[in-house]
Amino acid sequence: MLKDSTAFGSFSVNDTAAAKTFYAEKLGLEVSAEDMGESNIILTLHLKGGHRVIIYPKPNHTPSTYTVLNFPVPKIEPVVDGLAALGVKFEIYSDGPIKTDKKGICREGGPLIAWFKDPAGNFLSVLEQK
Repeated sequence: MLKDSTAFGSFSVNDTAAAKTFYAEKLGLEVSAEDMGESNIILTLHLKGGHRVIIYPKPNHTPSTYTVLNFPVPKIEPVVDGLAALGVKFEIYSDGPIKTDKKGICREGGPLIAWFKDPAGNFLSVLEQK
């Protein structure tokens, strides 16, 4: 019934201006903004292949406790280094089942992956895709 739908994902933030700056300037994504009135700005992330993600404001926003957006990359190290140079802080896990190195890269149990947060506290990741 929905197999031909051009589905898209969405998530909330508490500050769309900060989100637009982060996604456009730090991550280098194409971001468009649509003013829905009454200071209600909806952002659209335009991703490779025509995919898109909607980011909407929510005054009582609670950051995600899970990864809302994953960015597959051919090699994780240069991407992590490049984003870190732009001020992106990667999560460091030393306790629990997930462990990362000093750069924030998890090297065990699956693809190489590193998690970071957007200005609203939502979890994002870069992961090495072979």
